[in-house]
Amino acid sequence: MVRLTVDLIAKSINHKNRNEEDFRQYLRKIIHLNLSDKNIDAIGDLSLCKNLRVLYLYDNQISQIQNLDFASNITHLYLQNNCISCIENISLLKNLEKLYLGGNSITVVEGLDKIEEIRELHIESQHLPLGEKLLFDPRSLRSLAKSLSVLNISNNNIDELEELAVLENLSCLRAADNQLQHMKDLEVVLKKWTKLCRMDLTGNPICHKPKYRDRIIVQSRTLESLDGKEIKEMERQFLMNWKASKAARKKSKDRMTNEHATYLHF
Repeated sequence: MVRLTVDLIAKSINHKNRNEEDFRQYLRKIIHLNLSDKNIDAIGDLSLCKNLRVLYLYDNQISQIQNLDFASNITHLYLQNNCISCIENISLLKNLEKLYLGGNSITVVEGLDKIEEIRELHIESQHLPLGEKLLFDPRSLRSLAKSLSVLNISNNNIDELEELAVLENLSCLRAADNQLQHMKDLEVVLKKWTKLCRMDLTGNPICHKPKYRDRIIVQSRTLESLDGKEIKEMERQFLMNWKASKAARKKSKDRMTNEHATYLHF
């Protein structure tokens, strides 16, 4: 297997005709590093790459997130489709904005309680043990509450969303191909997600509930797209009017029932 080191970087850029000092200068200046699909199984010492901002390590065989303490300037970290089972050793990545971990073997979203700038978390399609679902550590959720805007948790056997209600700045949720089935659970989080613009729940049992789309559109005034289909303002206004009319009819019926009961009493 292959260990990610500065020697591997040298080979990847065909470093043959440069002297050692030139190469060290290059490492110190490098901002983007793409070493995807290189059969890498471990992250070694990259501490010379102090200005690294974007690191592509997807489609490898990496089993552990490690040796990234030097990378305080990293904003984008791509680790999807590896063999990672635990989110760890990234607490010093204070400027991390986008974290891609899809297609690994992570069972718990944790280890993010010291990072407060993450705007996007992509953790879809984990290779979970049979019958288990992706879990969320409350400490990490609280840390993400103010910053997280985009969350991708598709295909993770998730059956409820209520614990994610703390993510008050969420604007885009991808939660397709899970086990969501209760409208009440969804209505609870939609009341909290006042900035939500896009949501994808395709492939969930809840999609087959009566008036599924209508109820969500009425519940969320900010939603612009549901399951890949745009929500037009005319559609929302029609449904809002229908809901108001239904509520008025119910109120009128209840009043008449009460008046009739009072009449019978006398």
